[in-house]
Amino acid sequence: MDGKNREAIITVVGFLGAGKTTLLKHLMTSYMDEGWSPFIILNDYENANLDIQQFIERIEPKWVRALSGSCICCSGINELRDFVNRIPERTKGITLIEANGTSDACSLMSFLGVGLNERFLPPIQISVVDIKNWQKREEHNELEANQIQVSSMIVLTHMENESVDRLNFVVGELKKLNPLAEIINADELDISLLPKLTPSQNDAQKLDHLKAHWSSCSIDLPNLPDHNCIYAMCDALPKDILRVKGCTQIGKEDQYTYFERTPDGEVYIRPFNGVPITGPKLLTIGPGSNLVLLEKAIGIGLSQQNQVQSENELKSPAAIHKRH
Repeated sequence: MDGKNREAIITVVGFLGAGKTTLLKHLMTSYMDEGWSPFIILNDYENANLDIQQFIERIEPKWVRALSGSCICCSGINELRDFVNRIPERTKGITLIEANGTSDACSLMSFLGVGLNERFLPPIQISVVDIKNWQKREEHNELEANQIQVSSMIVLTHMENESVDRLNFVVGELKKLNPLAEIINADELDISLLPKLTPSQNDAQKLDHLKAHWSSCSIDLPNLPDHNCIYAMCDALPKDILRVKGCTQIGKEDQYTYFERTPDGEVYIRPFNGVPITGPKLLTIGPGSNLVLLEKAIGIGLSQQNQVQSENELKSPAAIHKRH
């Protein structure tokens, strides 16, 4: 089969919160603007459908697929491969896959290419590296380093307010781990070059695969009175929980609100596109994720609002008059 007619597969990997979904949306939009027909596959431990709805403003839902509840670097690899083989042929088709943030990226690439239909090019991997937090993951540093070792390209993110010394240090460390990868800033990405990349020939250090398997949990989330409840809820979850995200309604608003806490503890809140098909949820990834922990965090978030209301009532003119 002529290589020019074969469909490229680009797998985006990177640690939790590095910016994979943002990059994937950029790739999807850029390819569509150039007349390509992308197919999007998202993998996550819990409820990848939440992230899917960030894409369907621009692309038809039939061209997006969520794979939840399994890790595509091992237990979910057969499901992923079988699904890729069933993707309809399109003119200028390209498949974009986002792996979950704790994937064993080396295992993913060694297994994914085995058994794909001949109409696909060998998969290539792009790693997203968060300059600000690179190798500040403590016991998870080895996993983060593993995720760049068989990538053909490394895309740098979260460079705002970082010094030149920090940038040079991280780039130097990346080159030690993967001297064959092209390293670029996110704003320098040229999508026309990606389908021409070839699989990495870099020798990778083997990772203890259990280090890529973490606890995860999700729970229904009630409507919240205001944004303060989100901050209180996120603060109540321990730092060992490296990824927190959720979606619910605030007060009497009709629109849904999406929020996430990144591994460095920053909380981001933004409008959610549409209605979550799984209903309002709170999701966590990291050691200790369980229903009891999530229920406790929700309770703390709601009690925070009750405390604020009580303080406001005590400050009201009527309450002040009553006390005197």
